[in-house]
Amino acid sequence: MSRLRIALPALEQLNPETPLLFVRLDSQGKTVESGLSNLLELKQGGALQPVEAFLHPLDSLLTRIETPPLTASRIRSAALLAAQGLILGGSELMHIASSPRYSDGAVYLGWLPATALERLSRLLSQSRLSLRGLYPAPYGLPVPAPGQVSVVLRDEHWLLRHGAGQGGVHPRLTETPDARLANGSELHRLDDEGTAGLETSAVLLLGGPSPGWSLHAGIGAAKVRTSGWTAAWVCCGLAVGVWALGLNLYAAREAARGQQLRAGMVQRVSQAFPYLPVILNPLQQARQQVAALESGSATGTDSGFEQLVKSAAGALPFLAGSVQRLTYSDGRLQLQLLPDNAQPAVDDTLQRSLAQVGLTASRDHLTWTLSQMPDQAADASASTPESDVE
Repeated sequence: MSRLRIALPALEQLNPETPLLFVRLDSQGKTVESGLSNLLELKQGGALQPVEAFLHPLDSLLTRIETPPLTASRIRSAALLAAQGLILGGSELMHIASSPRYSDGAVYLGWLPATALERLSRLLSQSRLSLRGLYPAPYGLPVPAPGQVSVVLRDEHWLLRHGAGQGGVHPRLTETPDARLANGSELHRLDDEGTAGLETSAVLLLGGPSPGWSLHAGIGAAKVRTSGWTAAWVCCGLAVGVWALGLNLYAAREAARGQQLRAGMVQRVSQAFPYLPVILNPLQQARQQVAALESGSATGTDSGFEQLVKSAAGALPFLAGSVQRLTYSDGRLQLQLLPDNAQPAVDDTLQRSLAQVGLTASRDHLTWTLSQMPDQAADASASTPESDVE
């Protein structure tokens, strides 16, 4: 059965009636037919006919990288990573293929827009042709003899084939190809300085052995990779959600433990010092009472302190559970509150409420200073000597 090969025009110009070069090869790879035709005329019979397509130089995006000896999957990953750095725009919009690693460490990359590949497959299917292989333009040239590089000029581009799997595409900047493109080998031009006829051109462009890799290969694998990445992102999202839920549960549990600990401390201080009228800061109040007991105080408390704490707790109920630090000195009670608690303004209404229990108050940001009103303080100081006399 013969093999059909076609030299594609620029993909954006391709339609079922676009003229294109073709060849038919027998099982030995020899040309049995060549010439100019179009997709509609190339189909034979009603069954799908396989076709090998060679891209136009403008669509033959081809480059070379070097890799260390790696497994095939790692070479594929390295090639994809390298291609992402070379592609202008989003690499997810491109179909990328790579060659195996050759003995000199070279790996060849090719890519084209995924939409262009889909359109090409659709046009071929409409013409009863199925894409068997898709190659950059240089891989249709004959493989050169050792020490040589095959060269053909097509549409103002030099096509170079260095070996069975190595090739290159370069724009024509001079009348003859630059010797540096051959990397030290001899340039062997096949098209007789551009004077070859139509059939000869078709054989030169399409008669060589195909390489060991194809841009057509890996289309299904690309879909699998995309699906795999989607699943990976979904798994990552679920993991983050579970982590956030666990963190919230842990924070709620720790907050509950903190409340239980504070309630336990209040209960223990209340049991140890039952004469304390109100417990606002259990740890600090317990330390103060212990210090007072160690200094020789009979009851570990002070009548002025008791009166201030009791009156403050009654007039300022928001103080309960919000005191960070408590200090009593010279008849003044200083309360430093926690920063996240709401506090009322020290206005006339609050002062009148405090005056009813004989207190006056001032506030400096988070610190409240409470003291007895002058007449109440005088009464308290007057009562102390009488008590001492008795």
